[in-house]
Amino acid sequence: MATIKEKPSISTFADHEVITPQNKLRKAVSAEPLAPGDDPVARAEQALAELSSEFSSWMDSECERLDVARQGVAKSGFTKSTKEALFHAAHDIKGEAATFGYPAVAAVADSLCRLIEHTPDATRIPFKLVDQHVDAVRAIIREYSRSDAEELSAMLTKRLREVTDEFLVHENRGRPEYLENILGPSLAPDQIA
Repeated sequence: MATIKEKPSISTFADHEVITPQNKLRKAVSAEPLAPGDDPVARAEQALAELSSEFSSWMDSECERLDVARQGVAKSGFTKSTKEALFHAAHDIKGEAATFGYPAVAAVADSLCRLIEHTPDATRIPFKLVDQHVDAVRAIIREYSRSDAEELSAMLTKRLREVTDEFLVHENRGRPEYLENILGPSLAPDQIA
C-alpha cells in the first residue's frame, strides 16, 4: 500500500515564502474528551511502575553496549563508526539514567559525550580517559545500592569533569569562542530528587 505524502502549505509573498508543514500530531490526538477520572499521566506513571522491575537489566544492557563500543575504539581507534557507537551509547545512558533509577550516572555519561563531541580530532582523545568514563558508569551502576553511592559518584563525576575540561581546553586552545560554549555548566542535572 503506497503512502501519500502530505505537502506543506506555502504562502508566497513579494520577498519571501512561508512554508507551514503539515501537523501530523493532530492525527495522534483523540478528538474525544477524556473519560471522567482518566488521567493519561497517571496511566503513564503506572506503566513505568509496572516496567520498573526491568530497569536494572535494561541499564545493564546499556552498560554492556557502552563497553562494546569502548572495545571497538580500543581495537580500531576512533573511526567514524566507533566514535558514533561510543557517543550514542553514552548519550542513551545519559538520557535513560533518571528513568531507569540511576540519576547519578547521567553526569558521567554527559562528560563522555562532551569529550567526544567537542574534541576537534577524536584520534587525540586519550583512551585512558575513555576507559575512566566507561568504568565510572559501570561502577556507579554496580554500586548504586551502597549508602554512600551518591557521594562517591559525585566525587568521581567532579573529577572526570575537571580532567575532561582540562583536555578540552588544551585541544580547543586555538578556538576561544568555542571554548566559551563548551565550558559552560553541564545540562545534565547533578541529581534528581
